[in-house]
Amino acid sequence: MQKKKIEHSEPVIDLLHGEGNEGISRRTALKMMGVGGAASVMGIPSASEAAEAEAAGTKSDKKAKILVVGGGAGGIMALARLHSALPNADITIIAPNEIHLYQPGQVFMAAGLYTIDDIKKENKDFIPDDVNWIKDEVASFDPDNNKVTTRAGEEVPYDFMVVATGMEYHYEWIKGLTEDDIGKNGISSVYLSNLEEGTAKGGSATWEWFEALKEAAASGKKPKAIYTQPSSAIKCGGAPQKILYLSADHLKKDDLGADFIFATSKSKLFKHPEFDESLQKVQKQYDTITNKFRHNLVAIDVNNKVATFEETYEIKGEYDEDLEEYDMSEEKRMVEMTYDFIHIVPPMSASQALLDSPLGWQKGTAKGWLEVDQYSLQHRRYANVFGIGDVCGIPICRTGGSARHQGPVVVGNLVAALEGKPLKEKFDGYTVCPIKTEYGQIMMAEFNYEGIAPTIPFLNPAEPRFFWWAFDLYQLKPMYWYLMLRGWF
Repeated sequence: MQKKKIEHSEPVIDLLHGEGNEGISRRTALKMMGVGGAASVMGIPSASEAAEAEAAGTKSDKKAKILVVGGGAGGIMALARLHSALPNADITIIAPNEIHLYQPGQVFMAAGLYTIDDIKKENKDFIPDDVNWIKDEVASFDPDNNKVTTRAGEEVPYDFMVVATGMEYHYEWIKGLTEDDIGKNGISSVYLSNLEEGTAKGGSATWEWFEALKEAAASGKKPKAIYTQPSSAIKCGGAPQKILYLSADHLKKDDLGADFIFATSKSKLFKHPEFDESLQKVQKQYDTITNKFRHNLVAIDVNNKVATFEETYEIKGEYDEDLEEYDMSEEKRMVEMTYDFIHIVPPMSASQALLDSPLGWQKGTAKGWLEVDQYSLQHRRYANVFGIGDVCGIPICRTGGSARHQGPVVVGNLVAALEGKPLKEKFDGYTVCPIKTEYGQIMMAEFNYEGIAPTIPFLNPAEPRFFWWAFDLYQLKPMYWYLMLRGWF
């Protein structure tokens, strides 16, 4: 099945891909991209503000061994800033991936608007030549002795370490499912990728799934399509709904529909009421969407197309006269659902090396994730360890937007610790989730630890807009490649 590609002109990207642009300045990049207005609304400084910030930026001439673990968005962003802030430091990055994927682009691949070539570049383009790049993965952390060991057995010491190991996907935690099942028998998952090898098969497989779903709907019998969201933390919490709405709109454009079921372990569509109410309205513009809340996919019969969910529900007990309320208890039961098509979001966790180390939270809902202070991003027990990105066990959604805001906090506080000064930088919990509610419309859900935090206060953040779609589709990717990964904001 041939993948369609949206035809559009991208003069910004053409300019930035041109010969001699590898060393362009931040000011030049911002001007070339013409993103003064768009950048400011996303909290990105203008060219003049960026230059002022660079001049007054955090720096130290001290010598130290700095180790960055991980070569994804968080690791590369932190590396770029550390390289600028610590000119005399001996910096090492441990990252196995020679290809860097623009992971948000996988959803646009699923929608038929990007191809794999649109979302990948060579990681060497973002790692300075004077940085020691160990193309391997950490097999074990030994923070008590300030060292790590790679899969190849190499011991790497450090004075300060930034952990940016991201998340791992676990399709095998769903009984009866393997990665090989994705793209077959009506099963898809936009998340399916191999970051070390630089592949994103889930994006292309989900586009083919979109087309197969449309073909089935055109046959005259409504197909039944299930979309899942697991009980674990996941990368980009809005992605399960993005696939739901985009595929529903893909059918709607040809006056087709399906029986859509959104089976989520959550108790609502979005934790913030304003966004939750907006998404409820979005659902009404499509054919029947049935929400199955507090349903976690635990098993699947891929041959007979039966998905088994663990449903958590409440039981009303006796009435408490003193509290004037009923005693409530939770129970669980297994629920089977047949389907024609199913989009699966796998359970996710920190890397096994981190799970086996003393660096993770030892108990609670964040168990296994990197134990950092939610404001300083410094490890709570190892003062020379910091975290950035999806691996951090802090109470926010895991998105690239969060990592972008964490970068200056991590580097500023690491430099302060190196200098023996108080850690003054604070991460406010900012995250952004651009939920694609249809082709051409995005609800830009921005929030932090305190609640909703729109960067354009006079616009209703819960209202889907074409403006955000255009920004996400056309502007954000070049910003990511040429500004974010170079630590320019």
